Amino acid sequence: MRLRKTMALLAGAAAVLAAATPPAVARDYSPGLVDAMVHDLGLTAQQARTLIGQEATAARVAPTAEQAAGAAFGGNWFDRTRGRLVVGLTDQSKAAAVQATGADTVPVALSAAQLDSVKAKIDKQKAPAAVHSWYADPRTGSVVVTVDSRSSDVDTFIAQARAAGPVTVQTTTAPRPQTFAAGTVGGDPYYINGNVRCSIGFSVVGGFVSAGHCGGVGSNVVGWDGSQMGTFAGSSFPGNDYSYIRTGWGWWNVGVVLGWGQVPDQLVRGSWEAPVGSSVCRSGSTTHWHCGQIQAKNETVNYQQGAFYGATKTSVCAEPGDSGGSFITGDQAQGVTSGGWGNCSSGGQTWFQPVNEILSTYGLTLSTL
Repeated sequence: MRLRKTMALLAGAAAVLAAATPPAVARDYSPGLVDAMVHDLGLTAQQARTLIGQEATAARVAPTAEQAAGAAFGGNWFDRTRGRLVVGLTDQSKAAAVQATGADTVPVALSAAQLDSVKAKIDKQKAPAAVHSWYADPRTGSVVVTVDSRSSDVDTFIAQARAAGPVTVQTTTAPRPQTFAAGTVGGDPYYINGNVRCSIGFSVVGGFVSAGHCGGVGSNVVGWDGSQMGTFAGSSFPGNDYSYIRTGWGWWNVGVVLGWGQVPDQLVRGSWEAPVGSSVCRSGSTTHWHCGQIQAKNETVNYQQGAFYGATKTSVCAEPGDSGGSFITGDQAQGVTSGGWGNCSSGGQTWFQPVNEILSTYGLTLSTL
C-alpha cells in the first residue's frame, strides 16, 4: 500500500515537473495545504494562498537584504500585516540599498551581531528549571527570557543576564518544555533499539535526518513495518538536537513529507529558511499534520537533560512520538521537531532544530523533487 502510494506520488510529481512551472514564489500549492492553514491559522482560503506566496518571496529576499545591510543588519522578520520582510537597521544610510532588494526597513538600536553576542554570554550561564528559554529578539532589541516563576535563583540568573546586555523577562503559565520521544505504540513511526518511537524528518541522500534525543550513534533503527531500516550515523543532544540515520536494507529516500490523509503528501523542493512571523506546518507520527507560526529563532531551550541552543520556536502543537518529524513552509524544509509543551487538544508551543545546520554538519544533500 505504501509503495503504491509513493509510486503514484512520484508519477504525479514527474507530470508536474514536466509541465511549464511558474517562478517558485508564484507556485500553486495543494488545496490540502491551504485547508490546513485555514483550519490552524484562522485564515480564509484566499488569505492562505496569498500568505504562501508572500512568505516564499520573503525567504528568498532575506539573504540578499542581509548582505545589503552589512554591519548595520539588525535582524529580520516577516510582517503578516505588510505581507513583506522587514529588516532592522542600525544605520539608516543602508535603508535604500536594503529596500531595493524588496524588504522594508525599521531603525533598531542594536545590530543582530550585538544581540547574538549578548545571548551567547547568557548561554554560558546555568539556568534553574523555572527558566524555560531565551532568545535574541530584534523586534524588542533585547534577549527575551521566559520564566514560569520568580525565586532567588531565577532573580540571580536574570541579574547576570542583564549584566550581559538588554533583557526582557516574560512570565508564562506553560509547563517546562520537554522532548517529544515516546514509548512504542502503533502508527507510522521509526523505532530505536526496539523501545523508543520517533518520526522521520527529511530524506537525504543515503538516509534521513531526525532529532538527536531519539538515539545515539550506533543505535539500531527499524521502520514502520518492523523491518530493519538503518543505524544512527550521527547524533547530538543536548546542545543541539539533530541526528543522521543511514538507511539500507531496501529502504529508499524520497523528498516527501506525509500529509496523513489530512492534506496530500507534500513534495520537498529545497530548504530556504523562512523568517520569523512566517507560517509553518509539521508532520509527525503521533498527531500527524498541524500548522502554526514561527515565533523566534536561535532560542536556547532549558530542557531537563540540558540546554538546547539555536532552536526555532513555533506555535505548532506536538505530542510524544512526534520528535524528529518534519517542519515545512510551502515546499521548503525548515527543521525537525525537538520538543515543547502542551498537546494538540488544548494547544502549546514546539521548538525545532533547523535543518540546514544538520545538512551542513554531516555534509548531507537534501532529497528533493
